[in-house]
Amino acid sequence: MENYIVKEFEKRVHDDLYDFLVRKEAIDKHLPECPDVEEKWQEVCSAYLPDGAREFQQYPVVSLGWMMFIGMALAYYWDTDWEKYGPRTGAELYDELRDRNGYDNLDDTVVKELLGYDGEKGEMISDMVAQCASRVNSMLLREHLQGGSEEAFGCYMAALHQLYIMGMAVELNALGYHMTPFTPPSVN
Repeated sequence: MENYIVKEFEKRVHDDLYDFLVRKEAIDKHLPECPDVEEKWQEVCSAYLPDGAREFQQYPVVSLGWMMFIGMALAYYWDTDWEKYGPRTGAELYDELRDRNGYDNLDDTVVKELLGYDGEKGEMISDMVAQCASRVNSMLLREHLQGGSEEAFGCYMAALHQLYIMGMAVELNALGYHMTPFTPPSVN
């Protein structure tokens, strides 16, 4: 049975990030679906947890934000060459991203090297991710969860999941995937 507190927390994180990113025009009101990237979530998360959990105590915004960058990276991979990246496990994809320049530089690896955002655009993307991660961290703190508890871990995982999904949505939007209503042509 899924924990009600965790499930409700994930919904609040989703709604908060969704509202924030729609206002920033970083995503469309209708979120894109990308099952290929979404299916990599469990493997990516399992590979990320040792690094993310270790960093969370001292650098919670980094620990959270890096997952949004990973979601962006996988959406980019999906768009550019999924035949190459799709067969790889989520763990392999995460390890490759992390190992390029180390965990501490994952943001620059994704923003500058992979996505090619430099200068003002790169700063804008990094700032937006930092704002999202800060929002989520504040939400975690307001939960007053007991450190090391099952609920604390569940809420951390729920936060990472939503940041991954929103990272994917932001990058798909930037790549031109806009989810707009389709109106069929009238037949006269």
